[in-house]
Amino acid sequence: MLRPRIIPCLLIRNKGLVKTEKFKEGKYVGDPLNAVKIFNEKEVDELMVLDIDASVEQREPDFELIRMLAMESRMPLCYGGGVRTIEQVKRIISLGIEKVAISSAAVENPEIIQSMAHAVGSQSIVVVIDVKAKGLFGKQEVVTLNGKKSHGLSPVEFAKKCQDFGAGEIVINSVDRDGMMSGYDIKLIKEMRKQLTLPMTVIGGAASLDDLSNLMKEFGVIGAAAGSLFVFKGKYKAVLINYPNKEEKKEVLRMGNF
Repeated sequence: MLRPRIIPCLLIRNKGLVKTEKFKEGKYVGDPLNAVKIFNEKEVDELMVLDIDASVEQREPDFELIRMLAMESRMPLCYGGGVRTIEQVKRIISLGIEKVAISSAAVENPEIIQSMAHAVGSQSIVVVIDVKAKGLFGKQEVVTLNGKKSHGLSPVEFAKKCQDFGAGEIVINSVDRDGMMSGYDIKLIKEMRKQLTLPMTVIGGAASLDDLSNLMKEFGVIGAAAGSLFVFKGKYKAVLINYPNKEEKKEVLRMGNF
């Protein structure tokens, strides 16, 4: 039986881990390799690692860091940040990463999804769609470069295009909920779910394990990703890498009707 995945999302800046709020600033939360070691022990379903400045700074992925992350990890890894070419995707996969996430490259040239999928398989190509409310009426639009560049694209229509070009998974990332711990954007996820048949992961807003359960109850088999939930503890947000233990995870799945 397929089950939902509970996925910590780690953000890398200057080789360190940070946690942002609405894609701005970023509080240092530790060393990425150390975090991977801790998540190994906690038997995490999957880990997503995103270099949030690579595309902004127009530089290549940090292949040495990716190699070390892959060597250290005992769980499936998804890496994103600065990925623009088929050659980069092939190299990242060859280092032992299971999935490669693209964002800016897919928005600027959706056809690249198809070429990348042909090169390494659709199951390894993930498109991250950053979504932000724009204008007087708060219309949701696709943004890139840490939310700084808007493209006037409907997230739902763009996701459908990514699916048509052979993406293996869509990640919906809410800029306005990033780090705010105010709950997932259920309305947007519903709109996406109606139009997509491929696997979907959502991130942005999770404040508790109940949010994960409620997401599963509403949408079934889905990737429930979170950043702050798994790197902070308590109302003062003390830095503490954490993840539900086996019993807590069973309860999350039970409450989510799994």
